[in-house]
Amino acid sequence: MPIEKNQVVLFHYSVRDEQDNVVENSHGGEPNAYLHGHGGIIRGLEEALEGREAGDTFSLTVAPEKAYGPRKADAVQRVPIKHLMGAKRWKPGMIAQVQTEQGPRHVVVAKVGHKFADVDTNHPMAGKTLTFDIEVIEVRDADAEEIAHGHAHGPGGHH
Repeated sequence: MPIEKNQVVLFHYSVRDEQDNVVENSHGGEPNAYLHGHGGIIRGLEEALEGREAGDTFSLTVAPEKAYGPRKADAVQRVPIKHLMGAKRWKPGMIAQVQTEQGPRHVVVAKVGHKFADVDTNHPMAGKTLTFDIEVIEVRDADAEEIAHGHAHGPGGHH
């Protein structure tokens, strides 16, 4: 069954940056699950998965505009260190999680002081051209609840 809107797609992936370093890899864990046509994954990847079927494997290079967007130069913010989650001691270059009005967000620590840290709120992969290696595991029709919620439920999706 070809992938189209309102289908749940399970896939394994690995992502490489411009230097050919693997920055993320789902192999060895649960496959990623998303509801097609609802913007749950980056646009370039969703476009490339349209019409594919279970068993398909392919590679795809995605420009920043269809991945995590361009880097914004003014995206550095000063936050209290106590709001950074993920480590006890912070050093520049480390990735922290912070709670925002839009939910949890990953930021890159730029500078650390006594009580405050300067963090870069750009997505860690913003401004990067990324290469994905994709393996489509399963394609199924979404149920009414998944369509209403706008995301896949179960393993690899939202529980």
